Amino acid sequence: MTGRRSRLWRWALLVWAVLVVVAGGLTLWLQDSTEPPGPYVWEQSSPTPSLSAAWPSACADVTPDEQGRAACLIVTSG
Repeated sequence: MTGRRSRLWRWALLVWAVLVVVAGGLTLWLQDSTEPPGPYVWEQSSPTPSLSAAWPSACADVTPDEQGRAACLIVTSG
């Protein structure tokens, strides 16, 4: 009876190992299929638009920090 049990355990272990390998392969295959196709390139961006002539007056009340830098946010439509 121990020979039959031992054979059954071997088959169960073999089936489990095959299932683990197949599931791992499917996981990698499905993960790779969702990736966008290569080659990957940097996007080309347009040059930074120039500021309008009125920007110094819009930022006149900004207090610079100890290093002389000031932050001013100008929002324009267009």
